[in-house]
Amino acid sequence: MLNLSVPSLQGATAEADAYLHIHTAIRLGEYPAGMRLKPETIAAQIGTSRMPVREALRRLETEGLVTIRPNRGVVVSGLDIDAMREVFEMRAVLEGLAVRLAMPSLTPAILRDLEAQLSRLDDLAESLPDWTGSHRAFHEHLCGLSRQPRLLRQIASLNSLIEPYMRAWIKESGRPGAREHHLNLIDALKSGDPAHGEAVMRQHVLATVDDLAPLSPFSKQGVPA
Repeated sequence: MLNLSVPSLQGATAEADAYLHIHTAIRLGEYPAGMRLKPETIAAQIGTSRMPVREALRRLETEGLVTIRPNRGVVVSGLDIDAMREVFEMRAVLEGLAVRLAMPSLTPAILRDLEAQLSRLDDLAESLPDWTGSHRAFHEHLCGLSRQPRLLRQIASLNSLIEPYMRAWIKESGRPGAREHHLNLIDALKSGDPAHGEAVMRQHVLATVDDLAPLSPFSKQGVPA
């Protein structure tokens, strides 16, 4: 019985490794939108067989990160302008909700910790890739204070869809107004008014979408224009 279970566990581990490899490469922009992903190439890169890679790609398709085209292979999905706006509008609603739910439990110590995290973001000014990852971590940490794991998973999934565009925008723009926006958010959290905190978070999220939209190289069908 034990021997029968070992291959299954090994397969699950190989699939998880393949998933993490591809997911990370997409988030970091190493696999850009429109790139064709060949299971055999990825399998060779990470030292596994093609089957775990194919399973990982199917999982990534359900998350909207890749598109599996019958008889044409797998490509990294992209967001056209309308889809990008939809993702940001969803993020605004969900992150606003998370802030509203979190605010009753925000103690002075927690608020000081959030301010310290923002200070560390400023310290990363010369390292744009690190800043992008830390910025996402700040948002997800704040939303996690809502103690709503299903809500946080949805937020994280949406963040993965737009992170490549965030990285491109940050590299190009140098985070215009980011610190001021975050300080406004901290002030809203300190107000003790959950409705106000929710509104400010929504505004904060939506303030970025118009800057990112021009970075989409995709038509409304989600394929390279």
